[in-house]
Amino acid sequence: MELAQLIKERRSVHLFEDRPVSIELVKELLDTAVWVPNHRMTQPWRFVLVHGEGRKRLADAVRTGAESRERDPEKKQEVGERLYNRFMSIPLFVAVVMSENPNPAVREEDYASTSCIIHNFSLLAWEHQIGMVWETYPMLSAPEFRAALGVGPGERIIGNLHVGYSAKVPAAKSRIPAEQLLTVIDQA
Repeated sequence: MELAQLIKERRSVHLFEDRPVSIELVKELLDTAVWVPNHRMTQPWRFVLVHGEGRKRLADAVRTGAESRERDPEKKQEVGERLYNRFMSIPLFVAVVMSENPNPAVREEDYASTSCIIHNFSLLAWEHQIGMVWETYPMLSAPEFRAALGVGPGERIIGNLHVGYSAKVPAAKSRIPAEQLLTVIDQA
């Protein structure tokens, strides 16, 4: 598939088939995805893959966190179970973790580079008929979620990618043409 077509046809996928994604393929795709611009070559990223029975660790953390934050005692268990089941329905998670540089300028560059990896990975996965969605929900900062992924102090989860073979591909949403957002300066 040509790159322009791949970029235009990629979609964020939320519903997945109940079949595993090859860990070897994911490793291969990530190995290619890391070829992003990274001005100071800090390469601050790492990845945590969660699949199979390992998903229970994340699902339990999500359930525990949701139940502890739910104020209505009658809804605690219902909310927790709903989230647990949702997490167990996702074939594979790829948590993209970035080491936070104390220098704000370097940290900003690192964030941009790490975001590019996620985009590269999404295109590479799509090329293999694998869908994903880049999630940045509040629980990425929750202690129980971070602990479940082994994320330590000085690290930030840039995204938790939900990955799998698409059960349903959403329709494209329109984009504002770049020409409408473009300013051209051609005089001094």
